Amino acid sequence: MKKKKIPLRVCAGCQEQKSKKEMIRIVRTPEGNVEIDKTGKKSGRGVYICQNPDCLEKAYQEHRLERSLKTKVSPDIYEELRKDLE
Repeated sequence: MKKKKIPLRVCAGCQEQKSKKEMIRIVRTPEGNVEIDKTGKKSGRGVYICQNPDCLEKAYQEHRLERSLKTKVSPDIYEELRKDLE
């Protein structure tokens, strides 16, 4: 029996590769809106972050989400992510 390949993604905060299912996806939609993608299937440019508050803070301080998405990320997105990680 063939083993199924597990998709890996790089965290924007700690730069470690982890399973896609363990991470939270933030997406810039084709319309230019930045949203948290709970399903992981929305179309658009995505960036992943661990479910670790330290990774979120590092990504916030170094503007890694903005660089990856090539657009501004509103403070509301960061607040929602902080609530989800608590």
